[in-house]
Amino acid sequence: MNTLKRVFPWLLLAPVLLPVVIYNGVIYPYLVPKTLSFYAVSLVTAAVFLVLVASGEAFYWARLNRKEIWIPLALLAVAYVTSSLGLGFYHSFWSIFDRGDGLLMLTCATADFYLLLLYADRAFFTRLLRAVAVVASLVALYGIGEWLVTGGRIGSFLGNAAFFAGYLGIALFATVAAAGGLTKGWRRSAYAGAALQVVAIVLTATRGTMLALFVVFFLVLVHEAVRGVGKRRARAFGVLATLAVAGILFIAFRGEIAKVPFSPVQRVATASFASPDIASRLFIWRHMLGEIAQRPLIGVGAEHIDYLFNKFYNPSQIQEQWFDRSHNAFLDYAAQYGVLGFALYVLLIASFFVAARRFVKKGDQRTAATLMLLAIVYAVQNFFVFDTITSFWLLLALLATALAASLDESPAVAHVFPSWVKGASLVAALGLVALIVPVSVRPAIAAYDLAHAYGYQLSDVQKSIEYLHNGFALDTYGNLEYGYEAYAMYADVQSKQLSGDKLTAAYQEAEGILAQEFARTPYDARTALDYADLLSMAPSGVTVDKTKLSDAIARAISLSPKRAQSWYILVNTMLTHANSYPVGSAERTSGYVAAEDILNRYIALVPGLAEPYYVLAQLDLATGDTAGALAEAAQGKRYYTSDLPTAERAASFYESVQDWPNASYFLAQVVQLDPGNVAAQYDLAKAEYLNGNKAQAEAIVVQLRKTNPAILQTDQAFLNAITQYEQSAGSAKQ
Repeated sequence: MNTLKRVFPWLLLAPVLLPVVIYNGVIYPYLVPKTLSFYAVSLVTAAVFLVLVASGEAFYWARLNRKEIWIPLALLAVAYVTSSLGLGFYHSFWSIFDRGDGLLMLTCATADFYLLLLYADRAFFTRLLRAVAVVASLVALYGIGEWLVTGGRIGSFLGNAAFFAGYLGIALFATVAAAGGLTKGWRRSAYAGAALQVVAIVLTATRGTMLALFVVFFLVLVHEAVRGVGKRRARAFGVLATLAVAGILFIAFRGEIAKVPFSPVQRVATASFASPDIASRLFIWRHMLGEIAQRPLIGVGAEHIDYLFNKFYNPSQIQEQWFDRSHNAFLDYAAQYGVLGFALYVLLIASFFVAARRFVKKGDQRTAATLMLLAIVYAVQNFFVFDTITSFWLLLALLATALAASLDESPAVAHVFPSWVKGASLVAALGLVALIVPVSVRPAIAAYDLAHAYGYQLSDVQKSIEYLHNGFALDTYGNLEYGYEAYAMYADVQSKQLSGDKLTAAYQEAEGILAQEFARTPYDARTALDYADLLSMAPSGVTVDKTKLSDAIARAISLSPKRAQSWYILVNTMLTHANSYPVGSAERTSGYVAAEDILNRYIALVPGLAEPYYVLAQLDLATGDTAGALAEAAQGKRYYTSDLPTAERAASFYESVQDWPNASYFLAQVVQLDPGNVAAQYDLAKAEYLNGNKAQAEAIVVQLRKTNPAILQTDQAFLNAITQYEQSAGSAKQ
């Protein structure tokens, strides 16, 4: 028992190490190991707690009499109720590998909150702050090193710039709070760590967290200017005046500042309501509010935000293909758990002010101020991003220990239980530990299998199929993503590079997985669309069930009506059917007319989108209506902004009609958006040559001779022509 007593506080602190838990042997190596480790540690911690309580160990039970203490549990209860009334409780509970943010995570984090609350004292609060300071500083240092090596936005051990910044936005204030209780030398080290964290936040170029830090900096300056005395007050006024001048200069020269080759500066300087990413975000928020208004009390349940997103998804307004967050945690809570869940989330953040007020009464203004600033930064940054397990657990852990440390109370109380309770607690503890197998171990194996299926998708197709089959057969919450990834492997890679029996085997495995997920998740638009597209790409010789295909297309359009791919698949199926009839037959003609009608219906549904015009142009061209095709293509070019699928379709069309100026333009777009596309580079060289820009064509060919000389052999006529030009140009220079 003494061993468990000594181990318990270390188990409570163990999640502090989550930011550095990574493993490249699984899918999503920066997130999956963190979530699965957190589940396992939480189960073990809860098991040890049960045994300690039954054995008579003392805990601060009187703290449960405080009203604010029940906010996390109330939020958890609302989450369970709304999810049970939502779209799919299974998905709400487990989430997916790529998130790990469902009810299970919320349950474990909430349980940890109460275990910390019942155990922690001021000494433990200090220990937690110092542990966070060390880990966050090391993670920040690694992130800065990452930037020095690779440049660009950094994700450090969290694998994502926004996740990294969100974590540091909380950890920074824990580090500052830890510095207050250290000796002079260690205090300087803590402040150095805090400085590293600020630098790392800037290097993530995450505007939400940078704005949050600026807001608290500004509030501190205003407070000092109003309430400060002497030099502190004068200094605050001076800094505020400097900021005002800097702001005016920034606005005046923003265009030039945006050219500075430093991502944080560029992202801030280019931010405006008209910029594509911000306009897209505002569109999502506006429509998410509309969806929330339709289910204000019960929401849709945890992890079903993507259902709402897919309903209003519009490719002419939104850059991202698939979203399962609104990039606003407050909207996410309202969408999932209704207005009550939203209110409890706000109260959860406000609880830091309750703890801060108590620290003020105790005369510890420094800790009080740090807690208030932490809450403000968290609220501001989460208006633009969302939590992962790393940031959410840290928020709850700091809140629990801060509330505990702020209280003046009687010593911890032990309870004496009969001997049978001890036996029952041991059985319950063993049950909790046994849950690690379905909660952590089996999903870990499934994530491992999925990662290895990816690794062998071309080199050893049979082994890849075995990994997919075995991992899917484990029947974990990762099965939904097995459908996504099986489709991606087949559609993006295997269908283009495999043939014969290998291609057929890969298709059949992917189809089997997607068929099961299609039946199990009637609310998931992505699965429906993936399944429809997969069926439409069946290898030669494989018979496709037309009923399955039509059902998948219908569901995909129903769940996400403005998503173009579903309509394109429908058009292609109609054309395939029409092409089974002789040229000139009434059936073939009516099939093409029906396909054109579908495209025109989609264009009317999503006006201003360029790609469907090029699809329609290709269809007109196939029917011999060249004039109509050129007119549709002109409309497409009018609406074109900059996206790879449209550029590829446009380039293909203009090559087919031998419009070399437009072909060159769109091929250049393809190369810009997909620099690794060697075929597009070669086509661009040929288009430039035919367009009269022989020098540009030669420059591309010279580069291809170094990077991929084999592709030059695929068009002997062009190779001869460009070689002759090179020789003649060389002779002219001599």
